[in-house]
Amino acid sequence: MAVDAAEAAQIRSALVRLRRTTGLPVAFGGLVESGRRQVRISELSGTATTALSALAVTAGNGLGGRAVALSRPCAVTDYSVSRQISHEYDLPVAAEGLRSVLAVPVVVRRRVRGVLYGALRSAQPLGDRTLGAAVAAARDAEQALVLRDEADELLAAASPPSARTPAAPDPAGGAAWEQVREAHAALRALAPRIADPALRDELLRACGLLAAGDDGPAPGPRLAPREVDVLACVAAGATNGAVAERLGVGPETVKSYLRSAMRKLGARTRTEAVAAARRTGWLP
Repeated sequence: MAVDAAEAAQIRSALVRLRRTTGLPVAFGGLVESGRRQVRISELSGTATTALSALAVTAGNGLGGRAVALSRPCAVTDYSVSRQISHEYDLPVAAEGLRSVLAVPVVVRRRVRGVLYGALRSAQPLGDRTLGAAVAAARDAEQALVLRDEADELLAAASPPSARTPAAPDPAGGAAWEQVREAHAALRALAPRIADPALRDELLRACGLLAAGDDGPAPGPRLAPREVDVLACVAAGATNGAVAERLGVGPETVKSYLRSAMRKLGARTRTEAVAAARRTGWLP
């Protein structure tokens, strides 16, 4: 089954952090396959063999399967003789020479999306500090996946044909048009938080389509990206304080961007600035 490349990259990044912060020489992991109760090991870091590559770990089985079933971290000091787990995967684990192993689930919106493993080639307790660092690496992966989910949902909400090439708003469809504007503001606010450049660019292209269709903004004042972000939030009814919270900047920074945008657009008020930005294709 195909693995989502961007999600796999988040698992890979989390494994790099896990090894760096725990000092464990081996890390591996993968995502829960869509529609199945199993994890496919797709990412290896520090392994000496390919014994674990593409291994399908069923929920409830082995250490990782136990972590999936319980939705919590699990660890064993000596994998092959542990009585805490079942032993369906002893052969590949032994082929890699692993003894002490931990498994941390990546849980997004109360659903396990993947598992991170860390391991030693000797049998010794891993300790709370090591487990805590592994959990922190999983939390990073969870946050990245949450952002991807939010982006996907916003793109889906903003992608009907009528919204992608907007004409003059129809008074009868005012509520629907406001939803488009809210989606545009949410996309603009979310984009800077996306670490994946390809996804970030996709979000910004969607913003452009929502605002002005395929032709882009009309000739005229050129607004900076953050000026558009602020105006998009203002257009959705946010106060300066709410804009600051949504964009992760200070209130004075918001005021500075807003003043700059108003000056470029020849506007005397926030309302005039939003109207001018809509006329010139910077906002839907």
